[in-house]
Amino acid sequence: MDIKIDKTLDCKGLSCPMPILKLAKEMKGMDGGQVLELLGTDPGSKGDIPGWCEKTGNEFLGLEEEEGVSKFYIRKA
Repeated sequence: MDIKIDKTLDCKGLSCPMPILKLAKEMKGMDGGQVLELLGTDPGSKGDIPGWCEKTGNEFLGLEEEEGVSKFYIRKA
């Protein structure tokens, strides 16, 4: 994906609900239009993060997987 990343949040090794809690906190400090890359290893995040984006109005840009790590891309509304 060709996305300009403004911040990276490392949630590897954390399980539900920590990735979502850290994501929500990090997004509060970002400006609208900025993109956050979240790195995670919890398989539940694959459903949780797009669902969180839908509920909060933030834009889920996609997911890439690399060597057991999921990379989620979220644009702040």
